[in-house]
Amino acid sequence: MAATRQDASGQQPQFITSTRNGNHMNAPLIDSVDTDQIVVPEKTSWKNLFAYMGPGFLVSIAYIDPGNFETDLQSGAQYKYGLLWIILVASCAALIIQSLAANLGVVTGKHLAEHCRAEYSKVPNFILWILAETAVVACDIPEVIGTAFALNMLFKVPVWVGVLLTGLSTLVLLALQQYGVRKLEFLITFLVFTIAVCFCIELGYAKPRAAEVLYGLFVPQLKGNGATGLAISLLGAMVMPHNLFLHSALVLSRKIPRSVRHIKEACRYYLLESGIALSVAFLINISIISVSGAVCNSSTLSQEDQESCSDLNLNKASFLLRNVLGKWSSKFFAIALLASGQSSTITGTYAGQYVMQGFLDLRLEPWIRNLLTRSLAIVPSLIVALIGGSAGAGRLIIIASMILSFELPFALIPLLKFTSSKTKMGSCANSFVVSAATWIIGSLIMGINIYFLSSSFIKLLLHSHLKLASAILFGIFGFSGMLVYLAGIAYLVFRKNKETTPLLVLTAPEIERTTNGSATRTDLSLPREDIVSMQLPQRRADVDVD
Repeated sequence: MAATRQDASGQQPQFITSTRNGNHMNAPLIDSVDTDQIVVPEKTSWKNLFAYMGPGFLVSIAYIDPGNFETDLQSGAQYKYGLLWIILVASCAALIIQSLAANLGVVTGKHLAEHCRAEYSKVPNFILWILAETAVVACDIPEVIGTAFALNMLFKVPVWVGVLLTGLSTLVLLALQQYGVRKLEFLITFLVFTIAVCFCIELGYAKPRAAEVLYGLFVPQLKGNGATGLAISLLGAMVMPHNLFLHSALVLSRKIPRSVRHIKEACRYYLLESGIALSVAFLINISIISVSGAVCNSSTLSQEDQESCSDLNLNKASFLLRNVLGKWSSKFFAIALLASGQSSTITGTYAGQYVMQGFLDLRLEPWIRNLLTRSLAIVPSLIVALIGGSAGAGRLIIIASMILSFELPFALIPLLKFTSSKTKMGSCANSFVVSAATWIIGSLIMGINIYFLSSSFIKLLLHSHLKLASAILFGIFGFSGMLVYLAGIAYLVFRKNKETTPLLVLTAPEIERTTNGSATRTDLSLPREDIVSMQLPQRRADVDVD
């Protein structure tokens, strides 16, 4: 007798659990009522791509969130199109890293947070969980402030009131969860293309010169004071730690046949799907920089607009666009910012849920999880908005981006090590060339972020008005913390993987048994793990099935 949860119609729920010893058991944590499984057909066809479409667009939101908006605006305002090539390089690196996250989930049936819990002892695992949760809150802060700015632009709502109103998006998210993962993916894709359409219209208003844009995109250059620092900010903002946890979990929503051929097919299609989604995000980032560069380098700018361009942020951008390009340009920018903020809250909430479930094997009700994350983001945003106004809220976005840069190695290093391990990935482990390339890319990104953090700390010390003794004491504490930080990175890099994860690919005897008819078609396609459901929990009584 096996205990199974089934709905009234006898259909299997969307996510299924399985045990480590390879024996599958149909025991979902949450039943989905009116939502069909996303089933990948066993027959090989290019049409299978449509079954895989979705996770990449949820992940792409992190590349066009309000934090990226602000960095892009500053890049265009200060250096016109000179830093566009950074976006191209960062997008290519992001595609490679995100594909590794997807591969980890597809091949092993466990997402990144679950692998960390299985691999590390209690203390390192707890520290990694705290860092991951902090990253989720840090990614939610730009969303809160960006949405508040958008509401201010569209409806003249004070920024601090807009911060409070963002809490209502919790109710919107809860309403969306009833309709299942597929419709949620469609909504996010719609919001991404809404942002893209808005900035295509902005390009029509701004009319940047195509030749200059292409030159900036393909000819590397770092001209002017501060160009290196802003380039580092652009690179650091492109790969976010919570996105790695999110992507490795989202791919588990597909019911993929567990054969070597289908596993490799899934990896290829997820790479293609991620490429499509990140290409749209890339074009949006290029459009933002191009619009900002064209507007702030116009010969017809007033003195007031020139001052806005010298210290451009999300709030000033609206007034600048209205003054230079007209009222509707400002409105389209606000709509794009609102779409970016609201889509970010959805992906951020699920990233937090996967992190908690993976590291602690603990799941909260979705509304509790959303409320907790949002409260932790709203409180500092509200305090800063009340005290520092729009300028203070804009600076908080930069601080949140620095926190994300600080925490990136603690998600990226485990991902690189796990996907290069044959004990975890089997024949799907990274080849030597892929491993070398990804470690070089990862090392560059982490090195850039460490340089950015250390240089920012040194500048803070040099420009602070502290007394000499206080500055020295502050510096000792700061650099001691940096040494601890580097020691943590070294621990993750040089520690050998100990745990072996059973692969979810059928062995030769299992394939032979299937051929002889002793295994069912269902056995070939069950996902390994029940990850958090995309629906509101609908608990039902257990039903015993022979």
